[in-house]
Amino acid sequence: MAEDFNAEQKRYLEGFASGVAAARLTGGLAIGQGGPPPEPTGPDAIHIKAQDATVKAGGKLCEQEKWKRAENPFEGHNRLKVEAATGKAPKPEDNFRWRYHGLFWVAPNQTSFMARLRIPNGILHHWQFSGVADLADAHGGGFVHVTTRANLQVRHIAPEHAQPFLDGLVDIGLTARGSGADNIRNVTGSPTAGIDHQELLDTRPLAKSWNNWIINDQSLYGLPRKFNVAFDGGGIVAVLEETNDIGFQAIEVLEGASVTPGVWMRLVLGGISGHRDLARDTGIVLKPEDCNKVSDAIIRVFIENGDRTNRNKSRMKYVLDAWGFDKYLAAVEEKLGYKLDRVDPAHVVPRKATDRFAHVGVHAQVQPGLNWIGVILPVGKIMSDQVRELARIAQECGDGQIRMTVWQNFLFSGVPDVKVAEVEARVAALGLTTKAAGIRSGLVACTGSNGCKFAAADTKGDAMIIAGHVEATLPELDVPVNVHITGCHHSCAQHYIGDIGLIGAKVVVSEEGDTVPGYDVVVGGGFAENPKIGTGIWTAIKAEDAPSRVEALLRTYLARRTGPEESFQTFTARTGPEALRDLAEEQPALKAAA
Repeated sequence: MAEDFNAEQKRYLEGFASGVAAARLTGGLAIGQGGPPPEPTGPDAIHIKAQDATVKAGGKLCEQEKWKRAENPFEGHNRLKVEAATGKAPKPEDNFRWRYHGLFWVAPNQTSFMARLRIPNGILHHWQFSGVADLADAHGGGFVHVTTRANLQVRHIAPEHAQPFLDGLVDIGLTARGSGADNIRNVTGSPTAGIDHQELLDTRPLAKSWNNWIINDQSLYGLPRKFNVAFDGGGIVAVLEETNDIGFQAIEVLEGASVTPGVWMRLVLGGISGHRDLARDTGIVLKPEDCNKVSDAIIRVFIENGDRTNRNKSRMKYVLDAWGFDKYLAAVEEKLGYKLDRVDPAHVVPRKATDRFAHVGVHAQVQPGLNWIGVILPVGKIMSDQVRELARIAQECGDGQIRMTVWQNFLFSGVPDVKVAEVEARVAALGLTTKAAGIRSGLVACTGSNGCKFAAADTKGDAMIIAGHVEATLPELDVPVNVHITGCHHSCAQHYIGDIGLIGAKVVVSEEGDTVPGYDVVVGGGFAENPKIGTGIWTAIKAEDAPSRVEALLRTYLARRTGPEESFQTFTARTGPEALRDLAEEQPALKAAA
């Protein structure tokens, strides 16, 4: 049709189209000459107003904010579906939009999608677990990954298989909606919820209720950046709520406090370990049934005031840093219309200790005669045939549930005493183990350079090499040690809270600037009752040298600890990170390399 217009008409049409595009990014076309734009309405109004305020204040929206404004990712679904069905790789803006549906285009590392699911509190029925394996075979690479948010991912999904995969999730009662991009991620809760003799509160109803709250409210999608929420019931397995934007911790309030004694939820805010910060206690306590509306208010304050110009500074932590907690919480209370209760820590019973081995091996449940059994996975990866057999074990020997943990493994639950040996034997027959180990039980690794364009190293491959090396050289390691290996600054494996943390780095090996994969190393991190950000001790260590570095640190610890009761974290604090580094460099393996 273009040839039917003359040059002047073409210029007019081009100018009109540009004007419409500009109007969409500044609040819409004015009604009447010089009139104000119409007031935004609908579920996106809160976001449009925040974007408009940014522009009015002289800010420039980042590309992702422009993409959200140009086409709502949910409204664009049918277009994305049609284009994917042709085998077409998405453009950058459409790759971002597909993430609202749980699909991540991971080129150039893999010319395919990765799908991230939603599994509140990380708990699946056996038939759902098996169903995900069937979908991985039909549409993906024939394996699944357990993630550090007690979730599942499926990789190698070709574009034309994207929508059939999502349709298949619905068939088994699951969804991936909102699991990526600038949305509230998978809701985590205590993996031993409801079966733990130590817990104060069962987090399953809270996690499920909050999950349903957010996936059914479109105004809670499209935040300035991703957002994490976790519920800790006070049980024996840590859920790492201190690494979340919002963390709820079940606590027991004593007599003499300003609220009725009993079990309450303590509110902690601002965790983002990759940016070297853990969530801090606000002093606020809530009744469990109030967690949803308070979370909603916290997030809406973030929506209205988060940075929409700089992706590196757009998490809620940076609003808290700029405002301070008192101002932020005052804004939350203004939204709620009432003051929140506060309790002095002196009136709170200290949290009971977690057990770093409790997510591995056999443990008695609070229900007499029943057990949970934790299975170690090789950095979270399970082949589809293994998944289906594990699902059968859960059905035939347990209560039929699979409980994922933030440690990239899972638990069987409801296993009678008489079935424990059978479960262990059947797991071993699959090439897996339920036996607790010094390093593999706490080994965490992100996707790495094989499947993520941001990663500077093959984290999963290197993690397995490190584990094998330590087991061969330090068979005497008799305590749990957490080694977290992450590929980039996003810190999906939360390297700063590990006893030993490694973050991917490009190591320069020639005057010409040639590089090889490697890591920076931190030590002394912690979580749960001992939360702490680790301290850097080495930079730019070649990946091939990482196993000997980890060995040297652990060998120094074993030689100088006061006894098995002194954890690696406690030893590091007592010795000092720099002194530990110097002592490790005196180990024969490192002196020979030097």
